[in-house]
Amino acid sequence: MGPAHWFAAGAVAAGLAVGLGAFAAHGLKSRVSPEMLVIFETGVRYHLIHALGLIAVAWASDRFASGWVAGAGWAFIIGIVVFSGSLYVLATTGVRWLGAITPIGGVAFLVGWALLAATALRSSGGSGS
Repeated sequence: MGPAHWFAAGAVAAGLAVGLGAFAAHGLKSRVSPEMLVIFETGVRYHLIHALGLIAVAWASDRFASGWVAGAGWAFIIGIVVFSGSLYVLATTGVRWLGAITPIGGVAFLVGWALLAATALRSSGGSGS
């Protein structure tokens, strides 16, 4: 995907995160326990942070010539779906086994940030300039 596609993916993901946050504040508050609401809100927070990460991927893909930047973008998307998605389902259904897959999404987030950093470092020759 090119910079415009990554930017659009980030913008759509951010809008979705804002919508889900509003849903939690107004629609879930009276329907789930406070503990489950916190879990849902954690999903929203990481979702929104990594939506902004996708916008960083758009910027990086325009600046640096590396396939790693696309890997970072896909890792962020996988992380949003698996980490945040599992928390959303857990909080709204109470199905606890979903908590077992949440860390897979967390690892995807970590991989995405590592790939983004490696992209920048490789393009500068590791000199930090």
